[in-house]
Amino acid sequence: MVDVSKHKLVPEHSVVDEGELEGVLEEYDIKRTDLPKIKRADPALPDDAEVGNVIKIVRDSRTTDRAVVYRLVVE
Repeated sequence: MVDVSKHKLVPEHSVVDEGELEGVLEEYDIKRTDLPKIKRADPALPDDAEVGNVIKIVRDSRTTDRAVVYRLVVE
């Protein structure tokens, strides 16, 4: 079986630690539940991601070189 998370076209996904998350939520003046969602069954998620974690996704971008987005893991 192919590990989709290791494919070269899948952007980097990582679990955000609570310290970094507090800074992000304060910067944007939002709550964790205001973040866009990603399902736990998504094959690109790291194996250690659990429901309630926040995932940082770093994508290549034509305009800013790289784009960082955050998603809340849901069931």
